[in-house]
Amino acid sequence: MNSCIYIDQNEILKRYKQPDQHTHKGIQGHALIIGGSYGKIGAVSLSSKACLKTGCGLVTVFIPKCGYTILQTAIPEVMVLTDIQDAIISEITFDVVPQAIGIGPGLGQAVETQNALYQFLKTNRIPLVIDADALNIISKNKKLLSLVQPKTIITPHPKELERLIGKWDSEEEKMSKAISFSKQYEIIIVMKGAPTRIIDGETVYENTTGNAALATAGSGDVLTGMITSLLAQSYEPISAAILGVYLHGLTADIALPETGYQSFIASDVIANIGKAFLSLEKLE
Repeated sequence: MNSCIYIDQNEILKRYKQPDQHTHKGIQGHALIIGGSYGKIGAVSLSSKACLKTGCGLVTVFIPKCGYTILQTAIPEVMVLTDIQDAIISEITFDVVPQAIGIGPGLGQAVETQNALYQFLKTNRIPLVIDADALNIISKNKKLLSLVQPKTIITPHPKELERLIGKWDSEEEKMSKAISFSKQYEIIIVMKGAPTRIIDGETVYENTTGNAALATAGSGDVLTGMITSLLAQSYEPISAAILGVYLHGLTADIALPETGYQSFIASDVIANIGKAFLSLEKLE
């Protein structure tokens, strides 16, 4: 297996940019999170809140109509755009100009949604994070991969990864298939797991933060929001992926003494993002 670069404090300090004291929301980046379907609006809530908490100046969500009141009530800081459909996303149109987009949390795989994703990928040139059902739709329609821009970040869990690259019999085979896939499509793969690895062509990074508490519903939606936020703040895609994964894991390490493994939930990741950033400031 390729030797990997460990995502530790040294690697993070090479990439982390201190916030400018004189910044304003207009230069802190604008992110768009696209997702949600009836019964899965929570995924977008988690994603967009994590996006804000990771330092993005403005966050807009694009969701089906049924999520409008939920989002406006749950996270008043987020701006909301809605699809014409009530329960699913059928056509992705927005008049904002985000610096980064995260797509997939809670999206569902309705036929209209699959078509909406296809139309979106055909024209999108904005830096992108693809997760969850957006990845599952792409797995069903592999031709969509040719529409994905270079250096797009995908964040599959093991099952989503298997649907994309095929089954593997050993860790070595999984890594070699993932590396080939990353090179073929020029995609950065965040392979969620214990440990999480990031694959950028031949280069493999292995995260050093996090624990079993992160194996909880919504944890991945939060990670998508965090990486999209960093991308919108003009980090290079590989740096956004590395920082996002490191901070995400760090929140669980910080919270564990108080929550234990069992009662840690995805909202606890969001609640500890501030402390994770503060620990980076101390490293300087």
